Amino acid sequence: MSLELSRNHAEEQARAGWLGLLVIVALGINLRPILTSIGPLLAEIREATGLGFQGASLLTVLPVLCMGLFALALPWIGPRLGEGRGMAFGLLAIAAACLWRLLLDSGVALVLSAVLAGSGVAIIQALVPGVIKRWFPHKVPAAMGLYSAALMAGGGCAAVLAPMVAEHSGHWQDGLGIWLLPALLGLSLWGLARPREAGALARAQSGGHFFASRRAWLLAVYFGLINGGYTSMVAWLPVSYRQLGWSAQASGELIGLMTIFQVLAALSMPMLIRRSADRRPWLCLVLLIQLAGFAGLLLAPLHLPGLWVALIGYGLGACFALSLTLTLDHLSDPGAAGRLAAFVQGIGFIITGIIPYLTGWLRDVTGDFQVSWVLLAVFVVAMLGVTLRFAPSGYARAMES
Repeated sequence: MSLELSRNHAEEQARAGWLGLLVIVALGINLRPILTSIGPLLAEIREATGLGFQGASLLTVLPVLCMGLFALALPWIGPRLGEGRGMAFGLLAIAAACLWRLLLDSGVALVLSAVLAGSGVAIIQALVPGVIKRWFPHKVPAAMGLYSAALMAGGGCAAVLAPMVAEHSGHWQDGLGIWLLPALLGLSLWGLARPREAGALARAQSGGHFFASRRAWLLAVYFGLINGGYTSMVAWLPVSYRQLGWSAQASGELIGLMTIFQVLAALSMPMLIRRSADRRPWLCLVLLIQLAGFAGLLLAPLHLPGLWVALIGYGLGACFALSLTLTLDHLSDPGAAGRLAAFVQGIGFIITGIIPYLTGWLRDVTGDFQVSWVLLAVFVVAMLGVTLRFAPSGYARAMES
């Protein structure tokens, strides 16, 4: 079995190459439009459907919770579903949800479409880290950075283009449903380029869970809280600026600006960290950058808003890529590292799904988003302290406890 697994592993790496990177990019692009296309059109959606702020928050909360729950179930459903079918099912679910959004006219249907799309996203992003670890074992930070950049670029494009499409067509549904097209493209590329699955490889991907590991839980909570600002920004940043008098297009462009800096961070971090296995200095730096952005958003939202959003975007983009890389660093075996990443994303996305609900509730209670931004800043400060615990020399010992 070990010889077969080694042979399959070597063949996969040889086949991956640039085509494998293209597949990773195509998968990443499809994982955020279902979230980011909502915010710039939320005023129109609420007027047409009658959703309140807390009800509208479910359009972000429920997909992210699906991401978490499906990732946690991966050790059980992964071996039965299989990598190839899992990726195909995930892309089909996203495509079906976008098609549904072209036709729907009620808040309930919109929420249900969010659950369907979130389920598809959940399966894909639970599988991708293990695929990266297996396809690019010696280039994990670079491949993870490219995947993160594609993921964020897809989200940013959706935030900018969704209101443009809706304005051109006269229907907000079109701004949400147009993302059917990249899902179908991703499905075609995956069907064309994915490696053949082998029995030994499928068995290697299956295995135990990490519910009893204290380090796995710490990584999961850490992932959830340092990335929690993203879901809140996607859900509420355009809304907050529309309340300050901005148009749907201008407020959506803030998410686009945030995305540009997320992509820059995701692409630049692998080059910056390549000479060091210790991720802590870089994580502390990008958390401080996040903190500066939230402070500016809190204290002077109309003074240099582009700067605050750029800082938040760079900090969030780097944190996503670095936190997943940090997780994969803890285990050398690709199968085990993939399962750990699925667990970390599972718990982490449940946390990031709850955060925009909390920030939306705080807005309902207080009437503005100031307290919400304070909460996000507090999370960042707390995670600065946690970062210091991730010394590379302690990875093996921590995973044994």
